[in-house]
Amino acid sequence: MIHLVLITVSLISLLIWVGLIFFRGSFWRADQRLCKAGELECWPSIVAVIPARNEVDTIGRTVGSLLAQNYAGKIRVIVVDDNSDDGTAKAAGNNPDLRIIDGKPLQKGWTGKLWAVHQGLLEIDQFAPNADYVLFTDADIEHHSNNLSELAYKAITDNQHLVSLMVKLQCVSISEKLLIPAFVYFFQKLYPFRNVNNPNNSMAAAAGGCMLIKLETLRQAGGIQPIKDRLIDDCAMGALIKKKGSIWLGLSEQTISLRSYTHLSEIWHMVARTAFVQLDHSILNLLGTVLAMVLVYLVPPVLFVFGLVTNDLILLGSACGAYLIMVFLYRPTLVLYGMGSLTAPLLPLAGMLYTMMTVSSAFRYWRGQGGAWKGRSYPKS
Repeated sequence: MIHLVLITVSLISLLIWVGLIFFRGSFWRADQRLCKAGELECWPSIVAVIPARNEVDTIGRTVGSLLAQNYAGKIRVIVVDDNSDDGTAKAAGNNPDLRIIDGKPLQKGWTGKLWAVHQGLLEIDQFAPNADYVLFTDADIEHHSNNLSELAYKAITDNQHLVSLMVKLQCVSISEKLLIPAFVYFFQKLYPFRNVNNPNNSMAAAAGGCMLIKLETLRQAGGIQPIKDRLIDDCAMGALIKKKGSIWLGLSEQTISLRSYTHLSEIWHMVARTAFVQLDHSILNLLGTVLAMVLVYLVPPVLFVFGLVTNDLILLGSACGAYLIMVFLYRPTLVLYGMGSLTAPLLPLAGMLYTMMTVSSAFRYWRGQGGAWKGRSYPKS
């Protein structure tokens, strides 16, 4: 009886992986990239809004990379110093095309980042009244010199109301090498980019580190107000804008995050603050997620070893098949991060760690901790 159960579980896992190859928007290809910018008759005016809270180490490089863009149109930058106490405003620099504003105290019902972004949007009317697009970017992103040209070219030529890039994350420490490519891989699986980019598909998502949005569309959607309390604000923004028109989400190799996660605890905290939010605070969704992660990522290697030990060819074949597909599908994301295929078999370990982070996120919520980030806590809601 147990033998039959194990074979059944192994075959189910194999079928799931086969299904992921053909019926999940080819997420695993990691192939949604911006093309090089061509020529436009008139390049749109862009204003970047950067919420910054205690980002003294990175804000200067972020602002500098934007003001030094190889861009034929007008670029201006608004930095909202969100009550920093480390000299962030001074580190942002001084330039006629840069405006730094002091953030007001956080209002009830808003998350800190979106409250800062909202204030930046209000400043546009005074500082850049002729802006056509707004770039929402984080204070720890270094944009490659042609990034805005490529974003704007995509938006104009393909009539996209939002063009967003998942920037390349730091991947240096052992924890980063194990978990960061897996994070990007899981995000692509959760929100297959081809589906997001299909105007006939309702799936919507975006990456908060780099989002170029048509200002007229954003205003028609009500600005930031409709999503003011969202912790996962980028995907909420993607859904908000897709109701008004087409959006596009892709990967970048050259625009990079400057934030490092040296220790496992730092990645754990990043994920745990919002993972249970992604599951709508539902215990059923949590249980389903844990079961699915075990079935998809843990079952193949465990039953593969068990099949070897017991010399069970059916068990060995099905588990091996699932494991090989897993490794194959993970490879393009590893290539993006300059890592060899030999690390692909470690994906089950990364998957189980992310599962534990998700469970940890649920316990934080049940203890009434809510979300916490950069010295702010958002109560359980």
